[in-house]
Amino acid sequence: MFALVDANNMYVSCERVFQPRLIGRPVVVLSSNDGACIARSNEAKELGVKMAQPWFQVRHLERSAGLVAVSANFELYGDMSSRMMSVAARFAPYQEVYSIDESFLDFTGVRGDLNGIGRELRATVLRETGLPTSVGFGSTKTLAKLANHVAKTADRKPGSYPRELAQVCDFGTMTEAELNQVFAATDVGNVWGVGRRIAPKLNDAGIRTVLDLVRCDTAAIRKRFSVVLEKTVLELRGTSCLEMSDAPAAKQQILVSRSFGKAVTEVAGIVEAVSEFASRAAERLRQQDSAAGAVSVFFTTSPFRQNDRQHSANVTVPLVRPTVDSRLLVATAVDAVHQFFRTGFNYAKAGVMLLDLRPVGHEQGELELFAAADAPQARPNVRDRAPLMAAMDELNRRFGRDSVRIGSAALVSNGDEVRSWSTKHERRSPRYTTRWDEMPTVRA
Repeated sequence: MFALVDANNMYVSCERVFQPRLIGRPVVVLSSNDGACIARSNEAKELGVKMAQPWFQVRHLERSAGLVAVSANFELYGDMSSRMMSVAARFAPYQEVYSIDESFLDFTGVRGDLNGIGRELRATVLRETGLPTSVGFGSTKTLAKLANHVAKTADRKPGSYPRELAQVCDFGTMTEAELNQVFAATDVGNVWGVGRRIAPKLNDAGIRTVLDLVRCDTAAIRKRFSVVLEKTVLELRGTSCLEMSDAPAAKQQILVSRSFGKAVTEVAGIVEAVSEFASRAAERLRQQDSAAGAVSVFFTTSPFRQNDRQHSANVTVPLVRPTVDSRLLVATAVDAVHQFFRTGFNYAKAGVMLLDLRPVGHEQGELELFAAADAPQARPNVRDRAPLMAAMDELNRRFGRDSVRIGSAALVSNGDEVRSWSTKHERRSPRYTTRWDEMPTVRA
């Protein structure tokens, strides 16, 4: 038996833990540069605020409906997620962290009332982290995911499902008739693996509910759609096709990019931003025990600023041999910036992508006999020092992020946290759990 534990409106809930005044009020969390709504409370959804809707389109609701907007605080959300996952992991032998707000638990071999365990799990997470969750149980991961949707919807929209399914829903205790009744009341687009792209095609074929999909001929589904959807149907019927994974699969590429809070016109600003992005990407690279064989760099003006001259640079630099060394990766990215930067442009965004990733220890150096003479190349004279990078990572873990950094990442700001290219986060709450100088203050 599997369970899916999911935090309700994760980003908004994290804000409410430290700002109880936001409970019961419509709240949205804004994206980088405070541009769009990337998370909404139930109250904001009832006001008609859509996911990814531009902030300027709903800003009038601040006055007319009391809508509260906060800038995204990903450092806080990430730490709160780690705390929630740690609590949930205590309730089952195996856990698979699926996303920042979701994790699968494998209850195989666990005895007792799973519904009761789910309610205890939910209460414990709420007590120890302040985050409200929904829990769904099913004999497959797809059923657990669907049960979680039912638990969450029954709680948010009374009457949509039987009241006893709210907050914690266990498909394993339901009769076939009860399960079919729930399936018939659930739109097929809410099935994990179907989504908005496939749902209209299924609707056109007369498949509108989960029950319709369950009753489909699997061979016909495979022929008309895909093997993946066939497995989804089998999972909905109780045949497990998806296994638990203790660790997420290593990424095939790592991208770090940002839109700037204001236009950057000097090469030093682009160099600082790209150095920062390359450093962050290198950290993620080492976390998954991979090495990068190429570095891609881009920086561009904004196509939405019609009166500005337009320029976009995008270059990929192959490395002589794969590396995990931040210094090599940053130096390669900075050289590309100097080569392709043009004066007289208002640059609005930049990014660094690490490509050709492979496990550490599987590197194979090659002679660059046939490389084009004018092609950008990584610096061959900078020695790769993986142990030095491990020491830097450990220092940053122990003493805080950016305690040790690459020098060019502070070229313009001189270490100041508010950099010339930083994204706007004028409404960001303090990072209560990760910064000593931003911890909550209690006055008695």
